Amino acid sequence: MDRPVTKKIIMEQQNIQQAIDKLFSLLGITSSCMVTLAEDIIDVTIQGQEENGILIGYHGETLEALQLLIALILAKEAGTFHRVSIEIGEYKKNRMEYLTNLVNQTKEQVVVQKAEIPLPNLKSWERRFVHTLVAEDPDVVTESSGEGRDRTLIMYPKNNA
Repeated sequence: MDRPVTKKIIMEQQNIQQAIDKLFSLLGITSSCMVTLAEDIIDVTIQGQEENGILIGYHGETLEALQLLIALILAKEAGTFHRVSIEIGEYKKNRMEYLTNLVNQTKEQVVVQKAEIPLPNLKSWERRFVHTLVAEDPDVVTESSGEGRDRTLIMYPKNNA
């Protein structure tokens, strides 16, 4: 849920925009961005074409690192940490559509086989998205296990969880 727009929020948004613009300038990134504030997250949409592939990186690794870097810069300036979500060329939108289809297919397998099925190699935001997708599902439940890069999301039938 978005917070009501106030003068303070507009100032926060401008300060965030300036910090990101400064970082982009230091990194030689010519793309521009648009910042939107929500209660628990800062959404950044990068507008440009030439640098999309470089900014996303292999399987979104550069994108994830950029999100963390921006979140840390903003936390240092503001004194509080907020998650940062960056959308570049509809990468995340397309990835969420893929994950939604994957969840639906996996759910069918879990229900039919009555067995757990792991979904490995998901980024933290992807695991969070999948957990949210099935949070209210009557048939399956998800759980993450492992640490770091070995963290895996597992889908179970709800009656066996």
